[in-house]
Amino acid sequence: MAQLNVLVTGVGAIIGYGIVNSLRRTSRKLNIVGMDVYPDAIGQYFCDHFIQAKYADSIDYLDFLFDVIERHEIDLVFFGTEQELYRVSDARHKYPDYMSRLVLNSRTVTDLSKDKLKTHSFLRQHGVETIPTRLDGSFDELSKDLGLPFILKLRCSYASKGVFLIHDELDFNYWRAKATGEYIVQKLVGDDSHEYTAAIFGQDGDVICKPFVLRRRLSGEGATAKAEVVDIPELNKTIQHLVRLLRPVGPTNFQFRLHQGKYLLLEVNPRISSSTSIRAAFGYNEAEMCIEHYAENRQVELPTLRNGTAVRYISDWIGYEDSSNI
Repeated sequence: MAQLNVLVTGVGAIIGYGIVNSLRRTSRKLNIVGMDVYPDAIGQYFCDHFIQAKYADSIDYLDFLFDVIERHEIDLVFFGTEQELYRVSDARHKYPDYMSRLVLNSRTVTDLSKDKLKTHSFLRQHGVETIPTRLDGSFDELSKDLGLPFILKLRCSYASKGVFLIHDELDFNYWRAKATGEYIVQKLVGDDSHEYTAAIFGQDGDVICKPFVLRRRLSGEGATAKAEVVDIPELNKTIQHLVRLLRPVGPTNFQFRLHQGKYLLLEVNPRISSSTSIRAAFGYNEAEMCIEHYAENRQVELPTLRNGTAVRYISDWIGYEDSSNI
């Protein structure tokens, strides 16, 4: 088996080093090049090589990225941050020769996921039941319409950032003034114990297997802290309907809450999500699927899945002055 040169960006954060973790679970011969803007990124210790990256909004980011791809003869690029994924997706028409080496979803799914209002509008237009959403209004109007507390959410945000719980008019005025961009206002639905993160892998207009769903609780940073593998036919049916509408390509993540007996979509992520290392431990290895689909250009093999629970906890990486590590 020939060696595959893989680049993983954002290896200092949970998605990036989660992808590296998943890659290490495969039996393939891999040379993993990690990249992050921070020189002390923890994921570098799990990679074969490390490069300090430029920020995604830098003028020369794209030139930098494609130079790395050429110099290291990269076969496949995984994006561990949404900022990089969106920057590259927006420029995909300028770099057609590189597209086969990048783990990118369809342009439609990627563009929709950038803007929560566009996602909401698209789903409404196609008859999908959505969370009650408003663009504006006074506090009295919104609280009467949506109830208290309600959610103020930036239209363009990621990783649970830019989401604020509004309990009273003081909260509303404060967060509205602090908002760094346009926002939407939504009803608070469900509860923390009935939140679900679902992974699918799109290929040839369909999915390779039924959705892999975790019921989860979030950490304070917005990533999965505790999870349980679940199989819920009604939720699977909802996801299958979304797949038919969106026709995603590659790894795609849907997040839901159960509210009054219905599974309501919170957001769509056109990428591998922060739960990827947990999924890989149960047999659903998105990184390996990406190699099969993007790098090897073949049908993704059906995974053998296991059931169970997962808990994340804080661990240590120690670097001694004599360069040994534990």
